[in-house]
Amino acid sequence: MKILLIGANGTVGSAVKAELAQRHDVISIGRTRGDFQMDISDSASIRSLFEQTGRFDALVCAAGSVTFAALGEMHEGDFELGLRDKLMGQVNLLLIGREYANDGASFTFTSGILNRDPIRTGASAALVNGAIDGFVKAAAIELPRGLRINAVSPTVLVEAMDSYAPYFRGYKPVSAADVALAYAKSVEGLQTGQTFIVG
Repeated sequence: MKILLIGANGTVGSAVKAELAQRHDVISIGRTRGDFQMDISDSASIRSLFEQTGRFDALVCAAGSVTFAALGEMHEGDFELGLRDKLMGQVNLLLIGREYANDGASFTFTSGILNRDPIRTGASAALVNGAIDGFVKAAAIELPRGLRINAVSPTVLVEAMDSYAPYFRGYKPVSAADVALAYAKSVEGLQTGQTFIVG
């Protein structure tokens, strides 16, 4: 398969590439590095990417930014990053990307644990993650041509605990390699409309 991997240079993206590149042609896409560069918060940038990469069999997005801040200090604008980048960025990958997807192609997006098990400063992430999971479930029933869509929802990563441990006390972290298996399941399996929970 020809797989477009967005966020290929991150911790999760690198693990996904290591898993899928054993069997498929993986094209690495990042904001500043990779085979191609693209900003998921900019729909013109997304369309430009697809014009360059052409038709594909699977798209994986392991990218997306949100604001982490105490709710008591947040205002409307503080939610804008997550809504524009992680949420609408992934939605637009489907809306634009479906034009370039081969019949039976799959889209795999990334949400996360915080809408199911919230932490302090995680309100924006919880909002966005819940919206992504809901969008995937709804979009799956309307996609034509055998197109599939799923999300992967990991808990905190072992590799991130040096930075995030104070926010995730009591959580059992998972390795990026284990999370990558859920992306492989989405890409190489047959399910659609699912959120694959890891951890």
